[in-house]
Amino acid sequence: MKTGIMQPYFFPYIGYFQLINAVDTFIIYDDVQWINRGWINRNRVLNEGKEYYITLPIQKAPSNQKINERIISTEYRLKKKKIIKQLQREYNKAPFFEETITLVEASLSFPNNNVSQFVSNSISIICSYLNISTPIRFSSELNIPNEIKGQERILMLNDKVGSTTYINPIGGTALYDKEAFKRKNILLQFMQTENITYKQFNKNFLPNLSIIDVLMFNSPKTSASYLKKFQLT
Repeated sequence: MKTGIMQPYFFPYIGYFQLINAVDTFIIYDDVQWINRGWINRNRVLNEGKEYYITLPIQKAPSNQKINERIISTEYRLKKKKIIKQLQREYNKAPFFEETITLVEASLSFPNNNVSQFVSNSISIICSYLNISTPIRFSSELNIPNEIKGQERILMLNDKVGSTTYINPIGGTALYDKEAFKRKNILLQFMQTENITYKQFNKNFLPNLSIIDVLMFNSPKTSASYLKKFQLT
């Protein structure tokens, strides 16, 4: 049983979907503290050849609130229109604009204003488009005590779902100890996304943008082929 665990990210980059596709169970890590200026409510797309952030507005709340306790701001209706207009303005001549803007509009029309549920729904919509069938669960449903944190919390989540292999993005190498996982009979592996390039409008390719950018310029088949472009260490 291979398991991946990530916070819910707003239209994340292709590596996020590589991880979902590579595991047997994917856990959305929604019962941990909110991180300001992270990827939970924003991501990058193109704007006149440069990166541009699209952002989901969030209601103000105490800094110790968990991700699954945060709520989308009442400003969202106006922000939604701004996001769609921005994408229409920048990508309307992209080869797969119609298909992709339909996915985005469906995602942004989700009626639940809970951030975790809203963002997770958009992840599920993209997974369906890419034919990723991995079951998605929420860490908040697995009842890990609040006082358990860090690596120990990840180990307990793996134990809850019967994991034998835990795959984490390469950026988390310093966070986890392979020997600690081995003592729990779990193989710890790290995923490194390979260099993925495709033709954008601009001459200088901007890598690791939102999955929106990938889907605008690539067919579903080509986009799905990128899911295999990674190395495990």
